Formats: sequence, structure tokens, C-alpha cells
Amino acid sequence: MATFSSTTSPALGSGSSPLIISSIPTTNNNIQFSVFIKLPKPNKFPTPKLQFQLYFGGRTSRRTWVSSAAMATGSVQEVRTPALTSSSDPPTIFDGKTRLYISYVCPYAQRVWITRNCKELLEKIELVPIDLQDRPAWYKEKVYPPNKVPALEHKNEVIGESLDLIKYLDSNFEGPSLWPEYDPAKKEYAEELLSHTDTFNKSVYSSFKGDVNEAVSAFDFIETALSKFEDGPFFLGQFSLVDIAYAPFIERFQPFLADVMNYDITAGRPNLKVWIEEINKVEGYKPTRSDPKEIVASIKKRFSMSN
Repeated sequence: MATFSSTTSPALGSGSSPLIISSIPTTNNNIQFSVFIKLPKPNKFPTPKLQFQLYFGGRTSRRTWVSSAAMATGSVQEVRTPALTSSSDPPTIFDGKTRLYISYVCPYAQRVWITRNCKELLEKIELVPIDLQDRPAWYKEKVYPPNKVPALEHKNEVIGESLDLIKYLDSNFEGPSLWPEYDPAKKEYAEELLSHTDTFNKSVYSSFKGDVNEAVSAFDFIETALSKFEDGPFFLGQFSLVDIAYAPFIERFQPFLADVMNYDITAGRPNLKVWIEEINKVEGYKPTRSDPKEIVASIKKRFSMSN
């Protein structure tokens, strides 16, 4: 029979935070299998460590996994269902299920989609894609009167606004933490960066009119922001909601500026280059990405640019 206890273990080094240990004896008294979950210290960004340990009569074999939201655990696999149109029937609204209404091509909706994936909520939050070019009348009438995406149906209410929603998902659902709740400096900086997202986006969009200097200044800000913390390649060191807030837009700006203005946003910006490389490895982000060629074509159409 397995036994459970809460203690500390010198096997993981001095100064370790509390551990929950599960020891499972085997039929061979010389072999013991143990599971250690290293809890985060209050002043650290929450990244619990899961350790499996095998004891072979005096010899220990140990392997550790860090539960990092950056990797969002395993691969996220989800088939994209066709977007609902004006001829589509509505889901059974307010039936107790939690639904996230998005558009596959909307960067604001993508923020919340990424958060859902990284929180490992695929089974708890149903994805409902809407065709914004042919949106159903019932969406405005019965779901979300502002008639925008994203919107979250939860506990018989519907709420919107992407930055509010990514915080809502992180604080109201289980899963890897995406917010530095126990680090005041990172928390303050996170709020500052989130409040800057609109300014950043507007500056880059302004450059599409022909003045690339607006984009230069905007990405210089990003490069500097990425140098604030040295414990990882992301804005707060570790992957967080801040990266999620910026990723969908940088995903769009990079190919467009390269194609139309022959401007490489990573040139002379090593931090941004590494950030893009690492964000593209995040499992919760991968299935939300759009084809770069489709991105460029869409932006050209939006700004009435010829191919």
C-alpha cells in the first residue's frame, strides 16, 4: 500500500521548500519508488517541480520535470472545426458548459485561446469559432451584445475583452500559473507591459502607412523590455500572460513588415530574436498560429494595399 506524507527531503538539497512525498514499496524490499512535488516558495514564480525517484538498495536514480507554463505540458492537439456562420445553429447557450467564442484570425481572441491551451483547459472550455465576415445573428442577440470576439460564457454569464479574459482564466481555473503573484517586482512590471500593448500595436499599425520609424521605436521598446529579467527569455523571465498578450500581434507584424517594407524586426535585437524562437516552442501557442502568407494577404486587404 502506498503511504503519503508531507515533509522535506535532504535528497533535494538544503533549503528546499516543503515536499509532498508518495512512497510506494515494491515486492522487492531493496527497491522503492517515490514521487516528490516540490512546492514553489512564496517569493518565487510558481513552477512546481515533479520528481520521480527510484531507490535500488543504496543507489538512487532520480529524474525531475519542471512544470513550466512555457511548455504547457504536452503537445496540444485540437482539430479546427468550421467557423459558425449566419446559417449555423447556435450552441445550447447557458446550459452549464463553459465556452470560448473566438475567431481563428483575430489576434485579440487568440490571446484567450492561447491562455486556455496553456492552462490545459481544452476539455473544460469548449472552443466556438465565429466567422466574423458572416457572423450569426444569434451571437449578438443571445450571446454577446457587443458582437465582438473573444467572449467567454461561464457560470451563465458572458464576459469579454481579451486582457480581462486572460487574467480571468488564470485566476478562476486550475492549471499552470501564468501570473507572478508572489513576485511584487514582476507583478508590477507585468501590469505596466499589459497597459502598453495598445500603444505598441497602434505604433506598429501606423508604420503600415509608410513610415517604418514608428515600428522601429515600438520594437526597440520590446527589445529593452525583454532585458529586464535574466531568469528566462520571456518578458518576465518565465512565460506569462504578458507574452500571450504580445505574441498574436508580433506574429502578424513580423511577416508583414518583412514582406511589404523589407524590414526585419529581429535585426539588431537579439532578445526579440530569442523570444520569437522560444514563443514558437510553446505548445499552447502552436495550434493557434496562422499561416504567415495568409496574414500578409489579410493585412494588405485591410489596408487596401495591392499585391
